[in-house]
Amino acid sequence: MKMKKIIAALAASAMLFGMAGCSNSDGGNADGTAAANGGDNTGSGDKVYNIGICQLVEHPALDAATEGFMAALTEKLGENVKFDNQNAQNEATNCTTICNNFVSANVDLILANATGSLQAASSATSSIPIVGTSITNYATAMGVNDWAEMKGKNITGTSDLAPIDEQENMIVELFPEVKQVGILYCSAEANSKYQASLMEAALDADGIAYKEYSVADSNEIQAMTTTAVSECDVLYIPTDNTIANATETVKNVVVPANIPVIVGEEGICAGCGVATLSISYYDIGYKAGEMAYDILVNGKNAGDMDIEFAPKVEKKYNAEICSSLGITIPEDYVAIEAAE
Repeated sequence: MKMKKIIAALAASAMLFGMAGCSNSDGGNADGTAAANGGDNTGSGDKVYNIGICQLVEHPALDAATEGFMAALTEKLGENVKFDNQNAQNEATNCTTICNNFVSANVDLILANATGSLQAASSATSSIPIVGTSITNYATAMGVNDWAEMKGKNITGTSDLAPIDEQENMIVELFPEVKQVGILYCSAEANSKYQASLMEAALDADGIAYKEYSVADSNEIQAMTTTAVSECDVLYIPTDNTIANATETVKNVVVPANIPVIVGEEGICAGCGVATLSISYYDIGYKAGEMAYDILVNGKNAGDMDIEFAPKVEKKYNAEICSSLGITIPEDYVAIEAAE
C-alpha cells in the first residue's frame, strides 16, 4: 500500500466522534435510508454525517477497502463526515460489541468490512443503513438462499468475488501436470466455503483431483498446511480473512516444501502465494463509499440498491516466491509491488 494512502487513511481515521456526544437525534429510518435531520451540524447549518466502520481484522485487503470507502466520502463531504473506525481483531464477539455501540450512538450509517462484520451489523440494527464491502456472496453471508429475500431491507454493498473459474484456469496454465489441489480455508467463514465449492466445481470440470483442508481458527493453520503440502502438489486459498492474517505461517511451510499456492486476492498472494487473479479492494471500498453517499445525501434505500462488483480483475504474481520455487510466470501477469 502506498505510504501517501496510509497517511491519508490515518488522517481520516483521526476524525473520530464520541459515541454519545455526536449521536443522531433520529438515526436511520426503518426503510434503510438515513435520517433527514439528525446528528450534529456545522456552523453553516450543514449536516455532519457520523459513520461507524466495523472492520473484521487488520490486513492489506480490508485496510485498502476501508481506505477507499473513507476517501470517497471525504472527497464528497469534506469536513461534513466523521468516522469511527473500529477493528474487531478477527473476533465475532468484538464485531457484535462494536456494532451494538454504533447503534447506541445512533450513527447515520455502518460500513461492515467483511462477512463477520456484516452479520454483526445486521443483528444489531434493522433500521440504520448498512453498506458492506469485502464480502464474497451476500446471500451466503446472511444465510439466505437468494439475495432477493433481502430486498427492501437495510443492507447493500460491494463484493470481492473474482471469477473462480478463471483462478482455476491459472492453476492449469501455470501447473499443467498438477495431480491434486489442496483447498485451504477457515471453516468458520461461510464465504470461504462458498469459494471452495466453486473451485471444486471448476476442478471437476477439468478432471483434477482435490482435497479440502479446513481450519477452525488460526491455531490450526500450520499443522493443516503441513498436512496439505504432504498430500498435494498445488494449494488454493480463497479470500479468507483468517488465512490472510497468517500468511507468514503458510509461507514458512509451503516454500520449504516447494509447493506453490494460488490465492484469491493480492494481499494473501503478497504474503504466501505464487499468483492470483485479484480485484482492487481500494476500488470496491471506494464504490461502497459512493453508495453510502447516495444513501446519506440522495435518499436512496439501501435495500433497493444492487450489490456492486469490482470493475476489473488482474493477473498478479509474487516475484520473490516464484523465484524461490523456480516458477516462470507468463508475460501477461503483473508483479505485486513490495510494501513500502
